[in-house]
Amino acid sequence: MTKFAFIFPGQGSQFIGMGKDLAAAYPAAREVFETVDAALQQDLSQLIWEGDEEELKLTANTQPALMAVSVAAIRALQSHGIGPDKAAFVAGHSLGEYSALAASGAIELADVARILRIRGNAMQAAVPPGEGAMAALLGATPEQAIALCELGRAEGGVCEIANDNAPGQIVISGTKAAVELAASKTGEVGIKKAMMLPVSAPFHCSMMQPAADEMMKALSDIEIKAPSVPVISNVTAEPTSDPVAIRQHLIEQVCGQVRWRETIEFMAAQSIELTVEAGAGKVLSVMNRRTAKDVEGLTLGTPEDIESVAKRLG
Repeated sequence: MTKFAFIFPGQGSQFIGMGKDLAAAYPAAREVFETVDAALQQDLSQLIWEGDEEELKLTANTQPALMAVSVAAIRALQSHGIGPDKAAFVAGHSLGEYSALAASGAIELADVARILRIRGNAMQAAVPPGEGAMAALLGATPEQAIALCELGRAEGGVCEIANDNAPGQIVISGTKAAVELAASKTGEVGIKKAMMLPVSAPFHCSMMQPAADEMMKALSDIEIKAPSVPVISNVTAEPTSDPVAIRQHLIEQVCGQVRWRETIEFMAAQSIELTVEAGAGKVLSVMNRRTAKDVEGLTLGTPEDIESVAKRLG
């Protein structure tokens, strides 16, 4: 059998209508949306399928919405006898790590929905609007990004690597002044270009500490079990099945760097032949080609995808 891993997308992959066909075609997928709606005491499904795009983009809605679609896709595939336990690993990008934990049975679906609502609100509230910023660095090495962050911090403020997504694709995060200063100095460290990102907060940097504190409290009330398959953590880029470690990694993840390039490099080193991106879109599958050209990427977001992947892996 093909050695494969399930991967789960993060914020930015959302769109109105995602998962609607899955819910119509698979009772197990519909049940996921019903469980999430009940847990949040909100008709989130209606928003996801037919709502306002700007409302869906609100972090507190986006996070549980994307998780619901990802888990619905996994449950649909499970009806063909292929579940996370058939994979070598699961991993998710930022909030996608929660989708991976829900899909692998480490945290109950309703608990994940509630915790992501808290996470979304906490991350949004951690920094007043306009005080933080993020920028994408094009063609940067990690060493160049570190040097650029040092230049950004020259006049004070926070400027840190938030996401190491793929070779030449790094995102920095911090105070608006420091990130803008860094973006203006790309030429000094040999980086092609920096693009300021239209984000509502400076995610995955030390400015998110109030949100990390909030998550420490929220996660202390949640039962975490050993997942059915090892979960590769964003902050370590290594697999674990230890509930104590998983809880700690989720807290650290709020301020910590998303080490996605290293995650995919680890998978390739473990002879993973195929990744299956469960949920909305194909952002990760496209991005991963830059890191591991020999690892094939499939998507799992529509009934047609489910049938195709089931045939491929069955």
